[in-house]
Amino acid sequence: MKHGSPCSRRRAEQRLPPHSCALFEKGPHGDQIASGLLPDQGGRMATARSPCNPQSTVDLGAQYITRTPHYAKKHQSFYDELLAHGILKPLTSPIEGMVMKEGDCNFVAPQGLSSIVKHYLEESGAEVSFRHRVTQINLRNDKWEVSKETGSPERFDIVVLTMPVPQILQLQGDIANLISECQRQQLESVCYSSRYALGLFYEAGTKIDVPWAGQYITSNPCTRFISIDNKKRNIESSEVGPSLVVHTTVPFAVTYLEHSTEDVRELIYQQLESILPGLPQPVVTKCQKWRYSQSSNPGWVYRIPPPVPTPTDWSWLPEAMRWEGCCGHFWAQRERTPQSISDGCQKVARGVTPII
Repeated sequence: MKHGSPCSRRRAEQRLPPHSCALFEKGPHGDQIASGLLPDQGGRMATARSPCNPQSTVDLGAQYITRTPHYAKKHQSFYDELLAHGILKPLTSPIEGMVMKEGDCNFVAPQGLSSIVKHYLEESGAEVSFRHRVTQINLRNDKWEVSKETGSPERFDIVVLTMPVPQILQLQGDIANLISECQRQQLESVCYSSRYALGLFYEAGTKIDVPWAGQYITSNPCTRFISIDNKKRNIESSEVGPSLVVHTTVPFAVTYLEHSTEDVRELIYQQLESILPGLPQPVVTKCQKWRYSQSSNPGWVYRIPPPVPTPTDWSWLPEAMRWEGCCGHFWAQRERTPQSISDGCQKVARGVTPII
């Protein structure tokens, strides 16, 4: 979803001929629905809301946006727009242990990072369908037919896949036959780290007495980052209780990846109490497993256009989108420059849009 919304917005900006754009989002999951902790759209930019008070929110994935000097000019319009709308604001609260590089600037989203995704979806006019897990993609009469776990199949001229690579390789139908063995090996070489996030919501008036808004932890086998989320985003209020989020280390997540959410929740909370003794009891908690948190090697962007003869000369394709060995149905873009999640999404959208 986080890549899909900028792509939809970029198509709208290009003033292309009339077209219909649909986005399918797999979440929310059953446990989120049962608990009432429904996250906003956004994938790793998701923001969870407390069922006790919808104004109490917590970012369970990405915590803030880092603008590097490399992208400050390239994506200036992106930052100018979000700052002008109040969707982004400079991060001014203290984050202990943060490593800052020269020229970097950090931003937070007062309404949660999912508000960035919401903004782009609203601007794009895309039709968004939640709880639709894509299972098959087949070729039907020069159209791509997308099948989901529930509901009738739908047909499209172009399909852009933005889910993690392992989920793409699990798709059934004609799409599986379009990937050569060489391509499959390259795609399977993309590795991901895993993490757990634990969000905690507190009653109004609760005090969490620490001098920081966020802290990176280096001496705990379980905990990597803690944030008093409303303090980090400068939205503290006497009418809304504080929210806190804990991110685990990658080794911890790998060890407990297939354990029950309840067991993992308890382990994370025990470690949190050892770091912050006397922490008040939350009224609600939300444990989120990020099986595919971040790519630990270059990622890919995938595009399936209508079937065309496989060309032998790829000079017509923009250089940023070329990939040696790709076929007429499948293109991929390798990310080479270190970037924040937002800059990565914008780069993908700018690269994909001209050819769709």
